Amino acid sequence: MKAVIPLAGKGTRLRPHTHLLPKPLVRVAGRPVLAHLLDDLLRFGVTEMVFIVGHLDEVIRRYMAEAYPDLPVHYVVQAVQDGTAGAVKLAQPYADGELLILFADTLFEADLSPARTLSPEWSAVIWTREVEDYWKYGVVVTGADGAMTRIVEKPEQPVSRLANIGLYHIRDSALLFEGIDHVLASPAGASGEYYLTDAFQYMVDRGARIRTAPVDSWHDCGSPEGLLGTNRHLLERGGAAVSVAARLRDCSLAEPVLVEADVVAEGSVLGPNVTLERGARVVGSRLTNTIVGAGARVEGARLHGSLVGAGAVVWGVEGRVNVSDHSVVEAMGANEGP
Repeated sequence: MKAVIPLAGKGTRLRPHTHLLPKPLVRVAGRPVLAHLLDDLLRFGVTEMVFIVGHLDEVIRRYMAEAYPDLPVHYVVQAVQDGTAGAVKLAQPYADGELLILFADTLFEADLSPARTLSPEWSAVIWTREVEDYWKYGVVVTGADGAMTRIVEKPEQPVSRLANIGLYHIRDSALLFEGIDHVLASPAGASGEYYLTDAFQYMVDRGARIRTAPVDSWHDCGSPEGLLGTNRHLLERGGAAVSVAARLRDCSLAEPVLVEADVVAEGSVLGPNVTLERGARVVGSRLTNTIVGAGARVEGARLHGSLVGAGAVVWGVEGRVNVSDHSVVEAMGANEGP
């Protein structure tokens, strides 16, 4: 089975980090979001990837060559950001069998086995999550047998509480691409984009049966707040640890905390929900709900709800910061920098 993953977006909600780093490579719980996804797919048995790339695609190619050198990956460039239907259309030359389609701004915990055990009458599976704030999402309306009848984007009325999370298994890929062609030949949506979900509606309208399946959890990685919430979830689910190669002196830890190798921390309070990546240095500070990138330095600071990029320096700051790689932030009134 192949997986199609659109990666071309600019990640505007995660700026300034995505000026230098593609959104799928932004790190959470010590690893890029993309790595969390790929490891799940490899465990499931996916053996080939199709990446739709664009923004900073050379960084993604370099990362994959270093981190997953033996994984077959096809790269297709999406020159025009015309939506999810346009992105998946570019994968068609490689879509010669069953497909998984997913997006790299969320992490999920789901049973993928329906993709292996789907009986012949079903053309696809769409995974959903029941939500209370249905008006924020595209929701899937189902019949009595659990089959999708339609998708409604951000409904004003609770026609359904099953949110579409962006994870799909496609058995009838020929009909999917027929639907995508129909969508691309139609007027664009209100945002000027073409939506993959409209192609699913095309499939259903022509008699295809699309099964819904639940996910256990679904976590946003597309914004600073979402990234920090996902960091907490991953740490609480087994990702918390303090490396034996870290040096902590006069520090207090409030779990969950991840402290990687070569971290130096002195006279600081760390946690809850703090990740310190390899080689970070924290001195005389208090950090809560914060991710500090590799080789970054935080001194004399009290930070909460913060993202500190790799190699950045934060000195004497109290409050919340969102600092990209190799930046320097110094509080007013600080006598001298680190």
